[in-house]
Amino acid sequence: MKVTSQHLHPVFKFNGLHYNKTELLEFAANLIVEGAPHEINIGEFIQKWFDENEAISVITSGSTGIPKSITIRKEFMINSANATGIFFKLGPGASALLCLPPKYIAGKMMLVRAMILGWDLHVVAPEKDALTQYDNNYDFAAMVPYQVHHSIHALQKVKKLIIGGGDISNELNEKLQKIFTEAFATYGMTETVTHIAVKRINGLAKSEEYTALPNVKLSQDDRGCLVIDAPNISETKVITNDVVELTSETTFNWLGRYDNVINSGGIKVNPEQIEEKLAPYIELPFIISSEKDDQLGERVVIIIENRNKIKLPDYSEVFKNLDSYERPKRIYSFSKFPYTETEKIKRSVILKSLSKFKL
Repeated sequence: MKVTSQHLHPVFKFNGLHYNKTELLEFAANLIVEGAPHEINIGEFIQKWFDENEAISVITSGSTGIPKSITIRKEFMINSANATGIFFKLGPGASALLCLPPKYIAGKMMLVRAMILGWDLHVVAPEKDALTQYDNNYDFAAMVPYQVHHSIHALQKVKKLIIGGGDISNELNEKLQKIFTEAFATYGMTETVTHIAVKRINGLAKSEEYTALPNVKLSQDDRGCLVIDAPNISETKVITNDVVELTSETTFNWLGRYDNVINSGGIKVNPEQIEEKLAPYIELPFIISSEKDDQLGERVVIIIENRNKIKLPDYSEVFKNLDSYERPKRIYSFSKFPYTETEKIKRSVILKSLSKFKL
């Protein structure tokens, strides 16, 4: 499918101004010449969106490996935008905030949703406290947890908020229980054109399960990993490395990453579940991982980010909250963790650094 002027909703606004296709392309050219880095990304995307190609290249965030470029059909991006509009009941005239980096799929899809669904899109620099810098109110916004943390006192400006790109800490989750904004955690990736499932994390509709968007069916492979069947956004089934508890064809609980699973003495352990148990007791950023052990095969370790080089507490009492096979057998400290642009911890980079450190 080639994108034409018919795919630009007549009530679409960019920072309060109406644009037809010709005007929008002129505006994009100006952004590329005169804009800030995030505005240049927006200008370049708009030009590619309306070019003769039926697909567009998108860079992955690099949270689970080296960033790579993948190609997505524009038709799938349009279908994804429509599914979001239906699920969240957001039609023409809805006001939305784009404060994510337009370089990645999440930021690009906010632009696509606005153009396809006819939203009034307010675009700002992707800063940690972007929401606090303006007086506007919004029907819809998307943020990473880091931005939500720095905008918690201003979230009343947003009616519906989706949060993706990283784990929502226990501390942030508790704060979200005290606000009236409808907050949702999202599940998705670049290959699925952002989110294919969401779960409400506050209010009366709060849920522990992710619910799939329209026209998405779910199953598991023999590893217990999620398989996504969504013909409107992918030509083939997407086989993930996410271990889940499937509760129906359209709902699931996320347990962790298959490639992070630790086999300790024949018992399989999900690091993410241990992290969730320890999060209320450890203030510093940390991850659970493993190292080789002659008897167990692998033993659980904890790696803590200690930027200020403080003396770490004795966590032996904290570890008693865990089952014996879950308890870290060694503690490592890093002065600074590597993060992606969307504030995801780069586990693979940390583990490579740790292996070099131990040589």
